[in-house]
Amino acid sequence: MPRKPRTDSALVPAIVLAGGGSTRLGQPKQLLRLPALGGETLIDHAINLAIAAGATPIFVVLGADADEIQRQSQLRECIVVRNEAWREGMASSIRLGVAAVMGNAPDASGAMVLVCDQPALSADHLRALLNAHRANPKSIAASCYAGRAGVPVVFPRALFPALLELNGDQGARAMLQQPGLAVHAIDFPGGELDLDSPEDLRRLESDPLARPRG
Repeated sequence: MPRKPRTDSALVPAIVLAGGGSTRLGQPKQLLRLPALGGETLIDHAINLAIAAGATPIFVVLGADADEIQRQSQLRECIVVRNEAWREGMASSIRLGVAAVMGNAPDASGAMVLVCDQPALSADHLRALLNAHRANPKSIAASCYAGRAGVPVVFPRALFPALLELNGDQGARAMLQQPGLAVHAIDFPGGELDLDSPEDLRRLESDPLARPRG
């Protein structure tokens, strides 16, 4: 297992959600290697973007195909969390990730939640989210695409208890839809493109917004 990084109260951890079974795609999406993303696995690509943006420590939540993913990926500078209840849905991975942050970085001001199948994601966008959080650590810094807020998102520490109460297929968007929460939205062109099916992979080849911009 990679060496556990030091934590710091001034740092914001990242939680990379990578526990799903990729049922529609028919293969572990975490291990896809796309020429448009430099040929590294999707999970390593997401991790490296989070590191480049300045998030630390990095927690990766694995579930389906966890052993194979660990064999074929570098998982650089990560703390790996295994979700044996991944079939419950994304909420179970969020709960484990948040609990890991609370246990390993108890003074963190918030946590960035991201997934590994948004090919348009860039380190610059993640850095903008982190900067928005640090400027106002009591509000949510969320990505905005397709007319709504979504992941990646930085949740303030005050919302950790609520994240621990998520159930089933509820993801980060379920939290963002709650009334009364302060949300700082940052445009994320192409954020709506994810890789859930073979059709999504074909779309990637023809959609310029799906290509990273640095």
